[in-house]
Amino acid sequence: MTSERLGERLSGDRKVRAVAQAGSYGTEYAWAGSQPTFLTFERGLLSAQTEIRGGVRLERLPYEQLEAWRDWDAARQQAPLALLATSRVVYDPTGFYGRIQRTLWNLSAAQLAAYRSDLTLQAEDALNAAEGVQSGGGQPLLALADARRVALDLLYPALLTHLHAWAEFEVRLPHAWRAVAGLRFPKAVYRLENLYGFGGEAEARRALLATRGLGLVEQERRARTAFQSGYYDGAVRLLRDETARLHRADLERWAYLSSARRDKLGTLLGVTLSPLGPAAIELARQLLEDVREGR
Repeated sequence: MTSERLGERLSGDRKVRAVAQAGSYGTEYAWAGSQPTFLTFERGLLSAQTEIRGGVRLERLPYEQLEAWRDWDAARQQAPLALLATSRVVYDPTGFYGRIQRTLWNLSAAQLAAYRSDLTLQAEDALNAAEGVQSGGGQPLLALADARRVALDLLYPALLTHLHAWAEFEVRLPHAWRAVAGLRFPKAVYRLENLYGFGGEAEARRALLATRGLGLVEQERRARTAFQSGYYDGAVRLLRDETARLHRADLERWAYLSSARRDKLGTLLGVTLSPLGPAAIELARQLLEDVREGR
């Protein structure tokens, strides 16, 4: 089923009260790795769900949230703001989805500053929690993974509040943050990239080879598409983050892993190119200050 047909089918479902298409698929920015993505708000749904149907990604959300998120104070605490702000409305009979988007794109400078403060305070708390990581075993890699997660999930969106922009979370993300924020905020983007230890085509090739035997089949497929399109750092960013997410247990029991498995995980996480342990936390703290100051 094509994404257009799925959009029509979703709009015709009586339980579905709003539909929007997200991501670059179907836009002038589409590329070989663009994945059709729809957001729906549905009656009778108790919690958010993600599904893949015939290559189309569905982000399903309860209808009650469509009502609640018209209020900015509620949305800023719970909603996937970037997805809501940048999606293209397909079906919105109540007008609630459009109202949410207008709210997000018309936030005042004071509202954006308060949201940025929320994000940076959350980042500071997360870094404080990660600071107790000690050297030895896989702990330096856990600190690096935590620093990257804070940088990507909290500090990058906070940086974009200075521009009243919303984050893109596709495979080619590093190229997006360079394009959107690199000229205005060179220090912040520089530190963000240092956390990931990008190494261009050669590093992307090494990372792709290291995925074998680690259960990263889908991630390797998406990263290879990015590699073949020339988004080398995008492929590396994806593999770094997905490895940390899916193999955290391995990092926690690092000393008990085989040397071959440690070598593969080390390559995927970028141990020779990235700061480890306290150095990673300190770099994330520097990024936090750059985000706060807008530099």
